[in-house]
Amino acid sequence: MFIQTIQGTVTDRDALKRSIARWQSEIKPGATGYLGSTSGITPDGRSITLVRFESEEAAIANSNRPEQGAWWGEASKAFGDDVAFHDCREVDTAFGGGNDSAGFVQVIQGHTNNPAGLRRIGIEDEDALHALRPDILGMVVAWHEDGGSFTQAVYFTSEEAARAGEQAMAGSEMMAEFGKLIDADMTFFDLTDPEYD
Repeated sequence: MFIQTIQGTVTDRDALKRSIARWQSEIKPGATGYLGSTSGITPDGRSITLVRFESEEAAIANSNRPEQGAWWGEASKAFGDDVAFHDCREVDTAFGGGNDSAGFVQVIQGHTNNPAGLRRIGIEDEDALHALRPDILGMVVAWHEDGGSFTQAVYFTSEEAARAGEQAMAGSEMMAEFGKLIDADMTFFDLTDPEYD
């Protein structure tokens, strides 16, 4: 799987929603290798979308379609000047990956100097994590181009369930391990009304 993340500050929510609806009806049918997406806008107006493709080649082919370029030219007007893209060739999943039934998705962006260690705890030791966090419905970790930065999407039934799970995990040995592996400077996108395609 290949994931491209698109993020930025939204200046016109209605225009963005119209653009997304048009992409789904007009552009998506020709997007070979497209698997789906998770997106949302935070309460403070930041948007993030994780778009999944079967391969990097499929994503590039879609980006090179004239109709895709024309669509983005219009859709980009709904954002400020801080739009950023990340092409993620390495993707890890836990608990079955993304879950389109989730009522709340928390997207976390951060950096680690030890990707293998972070993968061991979050992906390979999935059973131990699930014992601590039964509230997690699914998880996807998309690794950025530099190999150490990542975008992680964690899927929950509700924000209330996620907050309760956070409290239950606080102070645990696993949380302490996470803290040692991840740089303190992280960015959180709380998607209280996530959209799936």
